[in-house]
Amino acid sequence: MAMSKTRKQEIIKEFQKSKNDVGSTEVQIALLTEEINNLTEHFKTHIHDYHSKRGLQKMVGRRKKLLNYLKDTDVVSYRELIKKLNLRK
Repeated sequence: MAMSKTRKQEIIKEFQKSKNDVGSTEVQIALLTEEINNLTEHFKTHIHDYHSKRGLQKMVGRRKKLLNYLKDTDVVSYRELIKKLNLRK
């Protein structure tokens, strides 16, 4: 199921750097993480949905590239984002 507009706005407000920021790296990673989590729940009931699995793999790859970019440019922000999203232990 697609993310609702209100949930998307909540995520943007939580991770944006300034008032008009809707496309920074942190926001993009947070939105992708939310969609990945939703799809993961979807696969618990729909095991054989292979087309959506492909989409999930593409999202994970895109998030990984954005995380690597953020780590290379701003390590402090990268570490804060990892803690907020509980991505790594």
